[in-house]
Amino acid sequence: MASLWQNVLAVHQWIVENGDKRTDPWLLVYSPVPVALIFLVYLGGIWAGPRLMKHREPVDLKLVLIWYNFSMVLLSAYMFHEFLVTSWLSDYSLLCQPVDYSSRPLAMRMARVCWWFFFSKVIELSDTLFFILRKKNNQLTFLHVYHHGTMIFNWWAGVKYVAGGQSFFIGLVNTFVHIVMYSYYGLAAFGPHMQKYLWWKRYLTSLQLLQFFLFLLHTGYNLFTDCNFPDSMNAVVFAYCVTLIVLFTNFYFQSYLNRKKQK
Repeated sequence: MASLWQNVLAVHQWIVENGDKRTDPWLLVYSPVPVALIFLVYLGGIWAGPRLMKHREPVDLKLVLIWYNFSMVLLSAYMFHEFLVTSWLSDYSLLCQPVDYSSRPLAMRMARVCWWFFFSKVIELSDTLFFILRKKNNQLTFLHVYHHGTMIFNWWAGVKYVAGGQSFFIGLVNTFVHIVMYSYYGLAAFGPHMQKYLWWKRYLTSLQLLQFFLFLLHTGYNLFTDCNFPDSMNAVVFAYCVTLIVLFTNFYFQSYLNRKKQK
């Protein structure tokens, strides 16, 4: 048992010592332990929340949801702008872009927006809390929990080891999708009378699927080219995107195509 604990400590030591020294001082970055604790609290909330709410009335979060969703639209727009402008000014390549680990202003600017992107994934865990408080337990699907729970680890690793380079493409596309997505949720939060203006919900799911295919092509290309960006990161993103494509395709089929057949 002592030997196992020593191995765990050795792995943790390797993880914390081999990261990007520029981002190590930033909130939640230096060690994986805080993110792991957040994840465990998240899973605990998913288990305990519906039980605590079972005999309670749903909480009215209309104003909170409007404020939250449009705040996420603004944050996503800020990150999209930073990814776009910084990559443009840095003359980034879409096909092969190594990480600039220097402390030059543009390199640090890209690292900072990568951190904000990671931190936005922590903030987005609130989506699950809102479902629980509103007793929308049918929304607590495997897809929802898997996607939210794993993204914080994926982007913790991104900021810890590759804050920039090829990572910018994922941030750029995903922030654009989230501008659209949180705009939809923000409008929906106003109430049922908005539904007639939200006919484009199914196209939002299509947009989410499209981004995963773009990430798959982008990382797949880099796995088979000589590019000074870690293949391990590209392989993880590639495999992760495959799982998301499978899950989102199933969601699309069940939510739109299958339901249409039943009607």
